[in-house]
Amino acid sequence: MALKEVRGWLTNIGVLAARPAAFVVFLVYAALWVVFGNGREWHSPATLATWGMTLVIQRAEYRDTQAIHAKLDELLKVHGDAKNSLMSIDDKDAEEVKRERAQVRTS
Repeated sequence: MALKEVRGWLTNIGVLAARPAAFVVFLVYAALWVVFGNGREWHSPATLATWGMTLVIQRAEYRDTQAIHAKLDELLKVHGDAKNSLMSIDDKDAEEVKRERAQVRTS
């Protein structure tokens, strides 16, 4: 398995965690944990709260990132000297974006 594939999977997992369906999975898991697991012990609510807050933070960051991308796409579209290749940079892995940024800074 190539490192690039693993990075792609990790990125996809992060995107899926930002979807509203992740909250449904969280609620179902929490209910099953309380009913069938050790959900009545003191650390269970703390663990579920941590997981829930992680989902909320992930969702907020995803929304903010998408808004920034939309604004930057619009700026790139209206600016005549901008390179169109940058419009699809958000489809690349983080390491590829870092290399692209370094290339843009030196040119």
